[in-house]
Amino acid sequence: MNDSSFIIFIVFGCIWILMGAVGLIAVLKADGQEIRFGKWGLVVALPIIIPIIVTLIIGAFYQYL
Repeated sequence: MNDSSFIIFIVFGCIWILMGAVGLIAVLKADGQEIRFGKWGLVVALPIIIPIIVTLIIGAFYQYL
């Protein structure tokens, strides 16, 4: 894969992740809810975050194999 297109793909992926996080925070703040993460928040967040991180790591090292 061309390096420049791969970097653009990773950057846009990170931008979408950040936009989703900011959007979620904006929705929670608009309702006046307090933002906090408990044990169940981690149970929901970790299965979402871990595959994203693993996929980005595999994609970054795949071009060097």
